[in-house]
Amino acid sequence: MRLIAEINDKIQRQQAIVWTVEELKAKVKEIGVTRAAQQVDVITTGTFEPMESSGAILNIGHTDPPIKIRQCWLDGVPAYSGFGAVDLYLGATQVADYTTAEGVDSEESRERGGGHVIADLVAGKSVRLRAIGQMTDCYPRSSFETPITKESINQFYLFNPRNLYQNFIVGVNGGDRPLFTYLGPLQPHLGNAVYSNPGALSPLMNDPDLQLVGIGTRIFLGGGVGYVAWEGTQHFPLQKRLPNRTPIGPAATLALIGDAKQMQPRWVRGCYFKSYGPSLMLGVGIPLPVLNEEMVAHCAVQDQDLVAPVMDFSIPRRVRPTFGLVSYAQLKTGRITIDGKTVRAAPLASLYLSRQVAQELKAWILAGEFTLTEPVAPIPTDRAFIAQDRLGTQITLE
Repeated sequence: MRLIAEINDKIQRQQAIVWTVEELKAKVKEIGVTRAAQQVDVITTGTFEPMESSGAILNIGHTDPPIKIRQCWLDGVPAYSGFGAVDLYLGATQVADYTTAEGVDSEESRERGGGHVIADLVAGKSVRLRAIGQMTDCYPRSSFETPITKESINQFYLFNPRNLYQNFIVGVNGGDRPLFTYLGPLQPHLGNAVYSNPGALSPLMNDPDLQLVGIGTRIFLGGGVGYVAWEGTQHFPLQKRLPNRTPIGPAATLALIGDAKQMQPRWVRGCYFKSYGPSLMLGVGIPLPVLNEEMVAHCAVQDQDLVAPVMDFSIPRRVRPTFGLVSYAQLKTGRITIDGKTVRAAPLASLYLSRQVAQELKAWILAGEFTLTEPVAPIPTDRAFIAQDRLGTQITLE
């Protein structure tokens, strides 16, 4: 049994043994769980994938005379301004507003959104801010326009309500027309299959019961230091699980926070899904302290031991028909079989860059630049999933 304080002491003396999760899996095959647990101190995990429930908090600083912003655009993308006078929240999937002065309605501009603006700011680029104020006695200014960079504003940090799905689905299309989804284009007649989770590389697949990750856990976020802030939205730890404790579908999620001024352009990239909308590609890595053999056994899980449900997006319902479960080992061959038909499969996550996240986090720890934190509270493991199953009222736009 190890303590995090003991591991941190070794990190600070640059004597810690750190393996990426892939290195750990290979070592366990070679020498077994017990000997691997005796040798390694920290295991690094990583992923690089679209995380659309992400966004940035910005404080632009007070103007003279002061302004109470109530409408705002960053390079034509609306930001939410319904709290502090010059505090903004820019969502990664917000699309450009082409009715604004700076909005240029073109095919290229329609593919730009909040994720691209966030990525530009991280990269040190200038972004055009236009704001309309509510005139009051203490905030008399009615409008304001200026270029901003990450250096010209006060706070700029990511606050992401839902990142790091512990598992997700495989999307297919059994219909007769192409579908454009949050997994990208799905071709008709089971023309392709798309999955988003990196499987055995995924941070939370290697800590299935969230015994090591909690509120306050220090992480790699976008190339900078971040923290686990809370459970993520749609957090569903009660998902059905295999005997190895990994879930058979979407399960736990985390809310993450980190200073975007420290982040690196390589790990924060705007993206666009055809006929669906913009999003944000984000690199996230979690270090797992080796406190006992049990956690090493969890980290030894292989892609053939992990499964995801194959869902048919041609049925426009929340609960869709499933073609059963498929292993990540099968998915990563690039082909799966559905009803006797061979279907091409591809990931949204970059497996190469996911490995690079784990490698970079390992390098930080080996250099003594990144120590581990004790969670200040656990992530809840008893959250049910609440859906809106009422019929509600259909709104017709005329």
